[in-house]
Amino acid sequence: MTEQLSEYYKAILESLGEDIHRDGLRDTPKRAAKAMQFLTRGYEQSLEDIVNNAVFESNISEMVVIRDIELYSMCEHHMLPFIGKCHIGYIPDGKVLGLSKFARIVDMFARRLQIQENMTKQIADAIVEATGAKGVGVVIEAQHMCMMMRGVEKQNSSMTSSVMLGLMRENQPTREEFLQFIRNK
Repeated sequence: MTEQLSEYYKAILESLGEDIHRDGLRDTPKRAAKAMQFLTRGYEQSLEDIVNNAVFESNISEMVVIRDIELYSMCEHHMLPFIGKCHIGYIPDGKVLGLSKFARIVDMFARRLQIQENMTKQIADAIVEATGAKGVGVVIEAQHMCMMMRGVEKQNSSMTSSVMLGLMRENQPTREEFLQFIRNK
């Protein structure tokens, strides 16, 4: 796959009028191909592989919050990066998930061509699927290069998206508790 992508990057550079044989660009198509494979490696991952049996029995029934999980993704419309952080809260129902698995779940969905709104929902659904949680909340705050460096060029813009499932959606005090946790940094 690297070789095929490399050929496409050569064609792109040549169509831009670049000399792909000059020093600075000689290895760029191959580097760009490898970078694209890395940036989209989420397509090769599954929730089952990510979780890898790291779900543990627990009698904890209080909210668990993981804040500031950094994420790097690429918008599917312009293939430009968006960068931000994800906050996750969940209410266990007899099972908890290993802490690092939350970051891995975020990365799995972030490392696909994506829109932030869908990614937020995918992460929430995956946590419910992995843990059977009574409630899940996911909030993502990100800056989108497609809005910052092209088009309207608004450098100080950011986007916030949220998905609340189960008790996080149905119970206003529970939702407020989660939102208060992520506000108090």
